[in-house]
Amino acid sequence: MPTFSERGAGMPSSPIRKLAPFAAAAEGEGVKIYHLNIGQPDIPTPEKAIEAIRRISRTTLEYSPSQGFLSLRQAFSRYYSRYGITVDPEEIIVTSGGSFALLFTFMSCLDPGDEIIIPEPSYANYFSFAKSAGAVVRTVTSRIEDGFALPPVEEFEKMITPKTKAILICNPNNPTGGLYSPEEMQRLREIVLRHDLFLLSDEVYREFVYDGAAYCSALSLEGLDDNVIVIDSVSKRYSECGIRIGMMVTRNAALRAVMMKFCQARLSPPLLGQIVAENSVDGTEDYQKKVYDEYISRRDFIVKGLNRIPGVFTNLPGGAFYTIVRLPVEDAEDFCRWCLTDFRYTGVLPGGETVMLAPAAGFYATPGLGRNEVRIAYVLNKEDLGRALDVLARALEEYRSR
Repeated sequence: MPTFSERGAGMPSSPIRKLAPFAAAAEGEGVKIYHLNIGQPDIPTPEKAIEAIRRISRTTLEYSPSQGFLSLRQAFSRYYSRYGITVDPEEIIVTSGGSFALLFTFMSCLDPGDEIIIPEPSYANYFSFAKSAGAVVRTVTSRIEDGFALPPVEEFEKMITPKTKAILICNPNNPTGGLYSPEEMQRLREIVLRHDLFLLSDEVYREFVYDGAAYCSALSLEGLDDNVIVIDSVSKRYSECGIRIGMMVTRNAALRAVMMKFCQARLSPPLLGQIVAENSVDGTEDYQKKVYDEYISRRDFIVKGLNRIPGVFTNLPGGAFYTIVRLPVEDAEDFCRWCLTDFRYTGVLPGGETVMLAPAAGFYATPGLGRNEVRIAYVLNKEDLGRALDVLARALEEYRSR
């Protein structure tokens, strides 16, 4: 039998989806699972966007330009202006979701063996994209005790070598829900300028910044026009994960020319997805306000409920819709698997109930970190979140008494 690639063999498993077979088996037995493991919002997509699909009059579903439809890029340009960010439509390249934006950015900026610094815990797929590009990830660790603030400049400086090519951040952050302050962003700016690095900034949760905190996009940092690449997506903004529309945004024209080679090789971004996205950008301000208010309410509810459970701790997230939770267990992955394979909270629903969480160790690159932590996505309505909290509390009680 032919052997598969070492790259494929070394690709990390997703901590978000690796327990999916156990969940499928439980659901097949009639168990109600509260999915807190994945950032799939339960909030409806804007009706305006759904209606755009119904109105499609095309007789041929054709290729689009490799950089995406101009009208969509113009809509995105208007969107950025609402945040005080000036972006020309030519500085936006539409991709097949934020995932391909990340992959193409890695492939365009990094050669095999180049190093990229990422604060951990981080979105687990960053490690997969780095592996695909042959890049080496070096991490600086943020800690739950510090609210997952950006690690000190000294920690970044210790990681920088002649092979260092880029720093990647997620702001607001997945998986921590942390928000980097303008002061922290300025410190990053100084590091990037001092060492002439790329700054890759994943900003797909831009709308979800809470408590009146100031938000600073990497595109707003002065003197970094040739260094900054912003990764963006409509998936979480409009509950449109399935249309697979994201974008790369950079003012570096030479880099865009390189990125376009990868975009041309994959031909074009999704046609139908672009139609939906374009009809989501304008005229949905009321929708976005309602979604924002709903997530604030969910955040406050879930954080208060989690911290009431004996031995459980989480911070109050400043953004996104995730939080890292410390549990009173030694091995959170074992606990998460046990919840799906063995535990059933009975007495309310005929098949019983359980919870599905994402073990946080998969969001760290450093072995041993996050072993007693999970990531929770508060993407369910508050009634379901309340049930999930009850189920989690009972599960922890039973697991620890075994």
